[in-house]
Amino acid sequence: MHKGKWITGSARKELAEAFVKEYREGRSIRAIAEAHGRSYGFVHRVLTEARVPLRPRGGDPRTGTTGQSSGASADGRAPRQPALGQ
Repeated sequence: MHKGKWITGSARKELAEAFVKEYREGRSIRAIAEAHGRSYGFVHRVLTEARVPLRPRGGDPRTGTTGQSSGASADGRAPRQPALGQ
């Protein structure tokens, strides 16, 4: 399926089923989007149309992990250092 092409009907339903399966297996929306060559917004919209309860941001609640290496902020950048003299 080519990026930017409208997906409707049975093709959209099949894609939704694949997204739902992967999301319930623990894949992130971003990982699903990259794997299928679609945008984050498209995958998010298809999952919400399928009435899938979305996980909160920041990690997998089943494991209690954030998926971040120690010291990284929520956006993946290094922790902010205090200004000199503080």
